[in-house]
Amino acid sequence: MAGLVELRSIDVVPDDERHGSAFSQFTLWLGANLQITAVVTGALAVVFGGDVVWSVIGLLLGNLLGGAVMALHSAQGPKLGLPQMIQSRAQFGVRGAVVPLLLVIVMYVGFFASGSVLAGQAVGELTHTNDTTGIVVFALVTAITATVGYRVIHTLGRVASVICALAFVYLGIRLLDRADLGTLLQDAHFSLPMFLLAVSLSASWQLAFGPYVADYSRYLPRTTSAKATFWWTLSGSALGSQWSMTFGVLVAATAGERFLASQVGYVVALGGTGLVASFIYFVIALGKLTVNVLNTYGGFMSMVTSVSGFRGQRVLSRRGRTAYIALIMVAGTAVALLGKDSFLTAFKDFLLFLLTFFTPWSAINLVDYYLISKERYDIPALSDPGGRYGAWRWDALVVYGIGLLAQLPFLVTHFYTGPLVDPLGGADVSWIVGLVVPALLYWLLARRTTAHTPERATDALVA
Repeated sequence: MAGLVELRSIDVVPDDERHGSAFSQFTLWLGANLQITAVVTGALAVVFGGDVVWSVIGLLLGNLLGGAVMALHSAQGPKLGLPQMIQSRAQFGVRGAVVPLLLVIVMYVGFFASGSVLAGQAVGELTHTNDTTGIVVFALVTAITATVGYRVIHTLGRVASVICALAFVYLGIRLLDRADLGTLLQDAHFSLPMFLLAVSLSASWQLAFGPYVADYSRYLPRTTSAKATFWWTLSGSALGSQWSMTFGVLVAATAGERFLASQVGYVVALGGTGLVASFIYFVIALGKLTVNVLNTYGGFMSMVTSVSGFRGQRVLSRRGRTAYIALIMVAGTAVALLGKDSFLTAFKDFLLFLLTFFTPWSAINLVDYYLISKERYDIPALSDPGGRYGAWRWDALVVYGIGLLAQLPFLVTHFYTGPLVDPLGGADVSWIVGLVVPALLYWLLARRTTAHTPERATDALVA
């Protein structure tokens, strides 16, 4: 067990500890996306008014576009050997990176909570208790797995990718036995707002992985091809999410109110009774465990990165690691218990609102890494507020703020709708604005000076 427990946190992974191949990204992200929350996300496209055919096409487009952005972040991991948000200090400053980091932590807590609601129902059924007990048990298992760390996370991904894939094949066959696929495919009445909602739902799903995707590729050997890392990440994440979301579209189109009343209960009943039902409950819990461990691990990394920027901390003890993970678990569990009775509507708004905060960060990060710094970072300076990147990089922070504000006129959520939404027929295009505007502004500003860009990458460890 001692050899399994991860020792690294925000420090660079040295070459002699690197291992694995780019294919590991495929199994991890396939397993993380073959799960009940992705099913619910796909179902939302129909629940809120979309048709079957154009919802599936819109979800596919969003998964490919958002997945490509997410996979570009993944390709940074083998090159730098760092967690994703640590290298955001190169854009925002050693302390300035705390601005997007605080929002990232909120995201992780939110996804932990939303995942725990659905997984808690499954665990409650498996243990013959109730949803509340199921949520608490699930949270404890998640925290223990995240504490062990990187190796067990990838092992979990490999197991989940196989078991969940087999379960989804079985559930798909059962669904098509009940439904008339020909009739469903005739349900095609194009509506631009509903189509863009489907694109936004899946794009936001993919983009939300961006702030931590490199955390799970940073142990790959430095010689790992960036193209291989990109394509295996994209293919695993897009395939898994599209598979789940398409299933969700078909379930919502055929089940309607029965699915809305109990998402987990309906999917299990679709599978069968007795031992089969127990297996489906287990699959739901396993799929959610995979992605919730990623959220907990990413949240812990982000909290350490935030605190260490002010404390100068470069390494973390096992006790400290456990404490940070416990904080994420307690916060996520509390939110899950408070919000478990109004999950569906709240989750849709949560996804779309989160998107407004992470598209500008993603745009700035990718432009800086690939176009400005050209993959050259001074790694020791990422821990030095007085170094090359400084404590606060106000140019990037201002661009980030502009990116946030630029989206508001185009944003559609339950609690706020922008003034330019009606002229667009009710379509939400805020995420497109949130990528394009800050990317262009940051490129125009950052290319005017080379002060923050080393002539060559500096690979010395920060630890």
